[in-house]
Amino acid sequence: MPVEFLTEEQRQRYGAYTAEPSDAQLASYFYLDDTDRERLATKRGSHHRLGFALQVCTVRYLSTFLTNPTLVPAGAVRHVARQLGIDDDPAPLLASYATAWQTREHSREIQQLYGYHDFAEQPNHFQLIRWLYTHAWLTAERPSVLFDLATKRLVDQKVLLPGVSVLERLVARVRDHAANRLWQKLASLPTAHQRFLLEDLLKAQDGSSQARLDRLRRAPTQVSGPGLIKALRRLTEIRAIGVTEIDLSFVPPGRLKQLARYAAAARMTQIERMADDRRIATLLAFARVFEVTAQDEAFDLLDGLMRSLWTLATRVGERERLRTLRDLDAAALQLREACLVLLDSTHPDPQVREKVYAQIAQEALAQACALVGELARPAEEEQQYQQLLGEYATVRTYS
Repeated sequence: MPVEFLTEEQRQRYGAYTAEPSDAQLASYFYLDDTDRERLATKRGSHHRLGFALQVCTVRYLSTFLTNPTLVPAGAVRHVARQLGIDDDPAPLLASYATAWQTREHSREIQQLYGYHDFAEQPNHFQLIRWLYTHAWLTAERPSVLFDLATKRLVDQKVLLPGVSVLERLVARVRDHAANRLWQKLASLPTAHQRFLLEDLLKAQDGSSQARLDRLRRAPTQVSGPGLIKALRRLTEIRAIGVTEIDLSFVPPGRLKQLARYAAAARMTQIERMADDRRIATLLAFARVFEVTAQDEAFDLLDGLMRSLWTLATRVGERERLRTLRDLDAAALQLREACLVLLDSTHPDPQVREKVYAQIAQEALAQACALVGELARPAEEEQQYQQLLGEYATVRTYS
């Protein structure tokens, strides 16, 4: 990782006022309590009291002392001046304080009185390094984010901020150390055969100019039988590397996914030029993470295919239903006439069959019953399942 990763804007914001503090910040960092007032009472002159108070508030807010005390925002200066009973324009007083020799002496006094520590002071420095390393090991955050978190920690721990380059180099060094350790531990896990299979991902096969990794990291998207087969073959090919059995429980999931994402997006030449440990670790993370990803994507394609077949079966069933409604209606009307005779209590029971056959021929009645049994459908859901079974031929080729 490059040592210098901050933008010029981030460098300018570090340890400096970038805007007027908010009302909440004024109330939190720029309020002078009784202890502050007792210490200020020992200072001679309004300009000394104002300058000393602003240095106290600045180190609370920024965890550093300004080389030029006049760079404090005007709103913050007025807020502190009002608490000191200074009603006139405080700018001349602050300018007079900036030229006084006591400015640096006041900084040392404030550091001692308010318990601020130098950046290199132990054990605070070691605790910061340990915190940075733990954070870099557990997360995959960008170095600029880690830099901001480290700055906040220094402020919270009342540690004076070092120069921007000092903290920047420390973050880069600790982050690189965590990454190198991760690569070394991952690269030591695969067997010789597994390392061979991982390295083989970077090679082209079957006369193609495309590397296997480049092909495997692109998932089939076509919702169809052939698309599902491609997804299953992709899953089988990744599983054949055999990294599932490797215990990676010690690796934070976020770091593993970060390596896999890099392998999925980087150019083949970038991966080929990596150091051995980093290359094996990256390919191992890809194989492990994308085995799960490929399985999920295969299930998604299967789900999409089943949904499309269900929709097709429903449409076919509806069309077939509409086509047979006329024959079903005719047969139902014939059965209705037979049932009316059966329900008519004026006909003696022995004569019911003769009356029915007199209105409807026995063969016609039998045909009507058979037609109703053939065309009538069960409940809608069961009908769709029955129709779906008829679509088996669609997927039989890919089973």
